[in-house]
Parts: sequence; structure tokens; C-alpha cells
Amino acid sequence: MKKIYLKRGKDESLKRFHPWVFSGAIAKADAKIEEGELIEIINSDNEFIAIGHAQIGSIAVRVLTFKREPINVAFWEHRLAVAYDLRRSIGLAESENTNAYRLVHGEGDNLPGLIIDVYDRTAVMQAHSVGMHVCRMEIAQALQKVMAGVIDNIYYKSETTLPYKAELGQEDGYIVGGGEECVARENGLLFHVDWLQGQKTGFFVDQRDNRSLLEKFSKGRSVLNMFCYTGGFSFYAMRGGAKLVHSVDSSQRAIDLTNENVQLNFPGDPRHEAYAEDAFKYLDRMGDQYDLIILDPPAFAKHRDALRNALRGYTRINAKAFEKIKPGGILFTFSCSQAVNKDQFRLAVFTAAAQSGRNVKILHQLHQPADHPINIYHPEGEYLKGLVLYVE
Repeated sequence: MKKIYLKRGKDESLKRFHPWVFSGAIAKADAKIEEGELIEIINSDNEFIAIGHAQIGSIAVRVLTFKREPINVAFWEHRLAVAYDLRRSIGLAESENTNAYRLVHGEGDNLPGLIIDVYDRTAVMQAHSVGMHVCRMEIAQALQKVMAGVIDNIYYKSETTLPYKAELGQEDGYIVGGGEECVARENGLLFHVDWLQGQKTGFFVDQRDNRSLLEKFSKGRSVLNMFCYTGGFSFYAMRGGAKLVHSVDSSQRAIDLTNENVQLNFPGDPRHEAYAEDAFKYLDRMGDQYDLIILDPPAFAKHRDALRNALRGYTRINAKAFEKIKPGGILFTFSCSQAVNKDQFRLAVFTAAAQSGRNVKILHQLHQPADHPINIYHPEGEYLKGLVLYVE
């Protein structure tokens, strides 16, 4: 196994088990290293520190283990088994009411660069690093063993998440099994999952707990679900007793799936309407008919270079919601941008509230659910931020 050698003092974060090595920390390598290759990390005193996947960019290595151990099928089996045990311990895996959950959450499960979501009897696997892509067949083999009798299919979906400069020629497709779209279940509600053409792995399972909370606020309210994607918040609001629910997304495909999901759960229900329209244009033209608004936009900042523009975007869209929402209204507002921290997001929302001149109170501070765990040594894993606000 090839080695990289760190500059003096640059092993401090690794001694605290942070799973990344930045390119600026590296003094030298003992040979030309290919992206995705397994390498040993050695400090300036020639001591072994960790083993990880090499990659090109500011994050030069994603650490897999701080022990000298083989990275083979047995390694993947152990890590996947630990992840599966966690999901069982929190009552998600093998639940009667929910069969959609995240099995592997990258660094949160000590598998940096790997995402696996489970939908009924299909696991959708996504690599965010070349190293995980290289190991995909071993991981699938281990997953079959750990989830024997639980899953039948493994779909690999990494075309849009792997570095394009790696020129891997990657195509999405089934590694194990096959099949069409499925109908999955979350807290007793049904939804179509389109892992073939949909965003991410097909559904946003990270909003499960927040959708349940929204349900409790929905009774008798007129609800606007902005950036609705496939309508998750919409049908929770309907079950919660909302008097009307409007779903808006710029994608016609998303609107079609939203309507299909509403029909699955509330066939023929006249309370729901959906619109394929730009969010800002819709907010500009809408009246003051809504007293519960959900703002769950896609990541405005996927990297730190886009941070300033992202914060402006969050301020702008929240200001528009504050301007339009009825007195006594409830606003659920989110950021899923990892580059935006909690304080920055709150400041953007605070600025929007100040611009509107409305009195606003924080009722809840929201975050990602337990099947998206945050490695205590990797605080960057806390990507989902949300606030529930009361607007006088």
C-alpha cells in the first residue's frame, strides 16, 4: 500500500479522529497515487495514523480506519452490520409503519463518501468519492450478506455524485436484482420512489421527523409547500387536517409525482392542487391566503465559494414568505447546504424577518433524523438546519 507523509503538526485533527486529510497537510507521497486508491497516512515522526481513499481536491484523503487492517469484504460487512444495528435500535429497520430509511450516512457511519438508502426491498447505493466507486462491488457483496432476506435489489446511482474529472464513464444501474419504481411507506403514508430519474436516491428521507411535526401544526390551516419535490410535506399536512394544500416546484416531473403520491394517500381529495412554477415567481404573485408555509429549497450552496450568494438567496426567499404569510401563520424554513452553518442560516432568516418588520418567534429548531447520524469527530456532517417560526 502506498503512503503519504504529513507535514509536522498536521496530524492533530487525525489524532482527534477527524476523517479528512486536506491537501495542504501533505508533505510528500512515496509514489504517484491514483484517485480512489487505498493509502496509508504517516505523520512526520514516521508513525502510522490511518488508512483512507485518496482523492483529488482540497480533501485529499477520506479516512476509512485508524487501525492497520485490511479493507476487504469482511471490513465492509462489519461497518454495514454496525450501521444496520443502529437503524434497528432506533426502531426504523424492520418497522411496520416505515420501510424507507438511510442505512449508511457517509462519515456519520464511518464510511465517508458512501450513501445507502433503503426503500422497501431495494437499497439505493450512491458513491460520492472515487474510492467508494472502486469498492462498489465488494460493498454490494457485503450488503447482500448483512441484509439477507431484507433486500432483493441493489441499485447503484452515482452518475451525478462522482467527480466528473475522474472520467469514470459511470452509468447508473442495478448491481443486484432489478425492478421498477416501488411504493414505499413512511409513518403509514405511501409514496412512489423514482430512483431511476429522481433527485438524490429518489426521496428525501431526511425530512421524516420534520414532516411528522408539520402534521401537528396543519389542522385547519391553508398550507403552501414550496420546492415540494414529490410532495412529502403536502400529504402529511393533509393527514393533519389542513383545509387546503398547494404544492409548488419548478419541475413538472416533481409535480406529477406529487400528484401521484397525493392520490395514493387521499384519492380524489379536492383540498390539494399542484403547480409547476418557479418558487420566487409564485411567491411574488400569490396573495395572503396561506397561514402555513414550508420552504425546503435545494442546496443554495454546495461549496464554500457559493456561500455569500446562498445566504442572499435564503434571506430573499424567507423575506418573501414573511411578507406574504397571514398573521398568526407558521413558517417551516430549511437549509440543506452543508456549507451553511446553523448560525449563518439563522442570521439569514433573522435578516429576512427584520426586513419584513413582522414579529417572529422561534418555536422549534430542526435538524436531520437519527438515521443521518453525525460523527462526533466530524461536525461538518450536520447539514440539515430548520426553524419553525410563528409570525404575528
